[in-house]
Amino acid sequence: MNIKERILFEDNHLIIVNKEAKELVQGDKTGDPTLADHLKAYIKVKYKKPGEVYLGIVHRIDRPTSGVVVFTKTSKALARLNAQFEKRSPRKTYWAVVDKSFPTQKGNLTHWMTRNQKQNKSKAHINEVPNSKIAKLSYKRIQEFEHYCLLEVTLETGRHHQIRAQLSSLGFPIHGDLKYGADRSNKDGSISLHARKLQIEHPITNETVSFVANPQKSGIWKAVLSD
Repeated sequence: MNIKERILFEDNHLIIVNKEAKELVQGDKTGDPTLADHLKAYIKVKYKKPGEVYLGIVHRIDRPTSGVVVFTKTSKALARLNAQFEKRSPRKTYWAVVDKSFPTQKGNLTHWMTRNQKQNKSKAHINEVPNSKIAKLSYKRIQEFEHYCLLEVTLETGRHHQIRAQLSSLGFPIHGDLKYGADRSNKDGSISLHARKLQIEHPITNETVSFVANPQKSGIWKAVLSD
């Protein structure tokens, strides 16, 4: 799907996009093309920008994860949104596919997270340990399939690989997430985790705005979107 078709919202200050799984938000050591690159090219052509295009990167989601990502077109909007994210005021809701035997309909999870930089992996501990940070989320089961169920997860904190590590600590890794204990990978290298909804305060108008994105209709998401 081209970048124009994936834009959820655009005004003079914001541009909200549905990121594809396996797509980088911004550059890393791989040198692979990024979502930010595609957006800059889109803005340059659409608005006939002669020079370098400004694009503020507010937050990221993991490369194998899909869903809502917000960028800014001005430095003022970036500064104000950065302040919101530092205060954890944005509301982030994800969809996660796990094994059908997941034991409860809804609940809350609190762990203490540590991060292994070399492995690019985090671990969720029941009790506080040295160099750990608290991680909180709530979840509810919203749909069942033959072998899997769909959870809606709302983050209270924004730790590295938080949803992946917390669900894995219960023995229920996300479908396709080999790094956190899934039995098999997804054919396309994605994991079945999708940033479904993001609610923020518009950095200029101060209105509360929400952005919702569907996963691409492939793999296990075909079943989710067909019901």
